[in-house]
Amino acid sequence: MSAFQNFKRAGHSPTLFAAFLYFAFSCCIWVLNGALAPFISEAYGLTPAQKGLMLSIPIMAGALMRFPLGLLSQYIGRKNATLVEMGMITIAMLYGYFMVKSYDDMLAMGVLLGIAGASFGVALSLGSGWFPPQYKGLAMGLVGAGNVGTAVSVLVAPPLAQAYGWQTVYAFAACAILVPMIVMIVFAKEPPDVDSHASMREHVACLFEKDGWAFSLIYGVTFGGFIGLTTFLPTYYYDQFGVSKVQAGQLTMLAAFMGAAVRVIGGALSDRWGGVNVLTLVLVAVAVCLVGVGFSSGSLVLTTLLLIACFAALGAGNGALFQLVPLRWPAATAVAGSMIGEIGALGGGLVPNLMGMSKQHAGTYAWGFVVFAVLAVLMLGVMRVMQIRWTRTWAEKGGRARRAAAAAQDADPVHYQRV
Repeated sequence: MSAFQNFKRAGHSPTLFAAFLYFAFSCCIWVLNGALAPFISEAYGLTPAQKGLMLSIPIMAGALMRFPLGLLSQYIGRKNATLVEMGMITIAMLYGYFMVKSYDDMLAMGVLLGIAGASFGVALSLGSGWFPPQYKGLAMGLVGAGNVGTAVSVLVAPPLAQAYGWQTVYAFAACAILVPMIVMIVFAKEPPDVDSHASMREHVACLFEKDGWAFSLIYGVTFGGFIGLTTFLPTYYYDQFGVSKVQAGQLTMLAAFMGAAVRVIGGALSDRWGGVNVLTLVLVAVAVCLVGVGFSSGSLVLTTLLLIACFAALGAGNGALFQLVPLRWPAATAVAGSMIGEIGALGGGLVPNLMGMSKQHAGTYAWGFVVFAVLAVLMLGVMRVMQIRWTRTWAEKGGRARRAAAAAQDADPVHYQRV
């Protein structure tokens, strides 16, 4: 308990809470089409490939919007950037309620849902910006636990759709986003960890470095797997096991909630043991679980247990990777986080498409799970090669924060971020 009190005193808790709430509501809205997919599919008579495309568009659109929002936040401030985004989300939800009339309209709505998916890098940087290096993993883990919004979405949206109609859920979302907007205005405070004298080239330096691309590819497995599977699983449960639309959402919620909750643990463990060490265990566990899910499609119970374990590993991996980001790019965490989040989330966009194509052409979803497991193993190999240089330059063995850097941050946080 005293350790957590020390953590709270080290930063600005109201900003941390505002960032968490903003990210949670954004995640909830981002995956709405996945939560509503059984209703939408029934309304428009979609094929497996059409379902996959519909579910992948919000993920890819959100991924592509992350970097521009992160870059904007470097110039107008992260708090202001969140308010701009939430205003745009409100407009997008009203479009969904009043204007969606066909499958093509649904694809356009998927692009607009991507606005909510852009929140990631800004939310994590805003929430962790007041904290020194030795606490950034935990701070980012707490904000990143806003992924729980995906679990809330798949749990709440289907009953609302059943009671009021699936398009009305967009109207509820337009009202709900006002809550984090008010909290952000009242409680959040812009952190001091940005170098206002940095050039555009310095802000986007991560785009031109191998480390940025390595982080992005690894994140494509951890977060890409999390958001892609969360979006796809209501359809999978409904099609594969014949459960009701509401039950499909409830089963997905079990896995998604686990992934969101364990993200905090992943960040805290990475502060203690190192992000590289935690990610090694994560990628092995993900690969094993995904293969198991692919070949346990005859058992609802076994599939659900394996998915819960898989999501726990994915959540820990998300927390672990973003423990490393502020250590590598201390003065441009929002931009670096947004870039990594953007490219990484594109991996999530592949998941529904991969599953839909596997079902349509091979008659089973199994090979989609297997292919994603192979990608996890490949990323494990990439990380183990890259970490040799990481631990010689900007991190201690295993991926922990260097003690000298932590001491410098404690002494002068603004100067540390500039150098």
